[in-house]
Amino acid sequence: MTNQITYNNVHNLFKLNGYHLKRNDLCRIAYSFIKEGDPYEKDMGDFLLDWFDNKSYIEQTTSGTTGIPKVVRIEKTAMINSAIATGDFFHLKPGNKALHCLPIKYIAGKMMLIRALILGLDIDFVEPSSHPRIRKEINYDFVAMVPLQVQNTLSELKNVKKLIIGGAKINSVLRKKILKLKTEVYETYGMTETVTHIAAKLVREEAFSALPNVTIELDDRNCLVIQAPNVSSQVVITNDLVTLINDSQFVFLGRIDNVINSGGVKLIPENIEDKLSDHIHSRFFVIGSPDDTLGEKLVLIVEGEKQNLEDSIFDSLDKFEKPKEIFFVEKFFETETGKVKRKEILESI
Repeated sequence: MTNQITYNNVHNLFKLNGYHLKRNDLCRIAYSFIKEGDPYEKDMGDFLLDWFDNKSYIEQTTSGTTGIPKVVRIEKTAMINSAIATGDFFHLKPGNKALHCLPIKYIAGKMMLIRALILGLDIDFVEPSSHPRIRKEINYDFVAMVPLQVQNTLSELKNVKKLIIGGAKINSVLRKKILKLKTEVYETYGMTETVTHIAAKLVREEAFSALPNVTIELDDRNCLVIQAPNVSSQVVITNDLVTLINDSQFVFLGRIDNVINSGGVKLIPENIEDKLSDHIHSRFFVIGSPDDTLGEKLVLIVEGEKQNLEDSIFDSLDKFEKPKEIFFVEKFFETETGKVKRKEILESI
């Protein structure tokens, strides 16, 4: 394919808010969004003009998953390849109905639009709020959300066939609610550097499966290393501790930068949180707090009003996994995508 066809081609079944639109139509709408639209529409307008310009790349700020946030160039061919891989993995077909409710200033929001353009999806574009509008009279084949959006729309998801969740880890309370849905719900794994997700799993499953043309391995820290030549010219080295099942499947254990070194014993917070998930019904997390004797002591932080936690809830934990202190915080700090700001919360106590 030539660059002109690759970057400017719009699938003939693509629809935006019910209208068949081609490149020139979208550019005209983009100018209208920029001039008269709401902030989220202006973001859409800016991106559409970036997509249809003569450059072979877009610029995007990373999420910080693999280090300090920075501006990177993402090739448009990589975005197209990512869209095609997603379509193959989730069996999306031209004409499928989709909902776009993610901020387009982030890579996930950009990619939802590119999937529609490339795969020929009929997409509804709505404001990316914490409680996005899901039209009751429409059945959606494919929707992408962050956990907070899912939490706020659980009763409305019955009209959604396939839902992918990314941006932050699904907490245990929400996971139990999701498992009651008839919707096919997937948890995704990815980052800006991999042009959103490179792996996904059904919420009820443990292991992530890589998308087409993605292979994985471990480095000497037991962290995930990703080779996805269709979306990244460089090998992506993550800070995610995983158990490798084979070269296309892995189980996520936790972030290496979350690991607590308590008196020489290394503890993975995510493992401890999984063990406690059936016993604590509010949001919570464990984290290492500075300690003169241990270096770091493990503490439990629970969202909400102070409550009595029975000692028995810690019976499933090993000796060193039991929290030395318990704190209650009225409301957790979060990023825009719903990630809990662990360190900031600890520092506020």
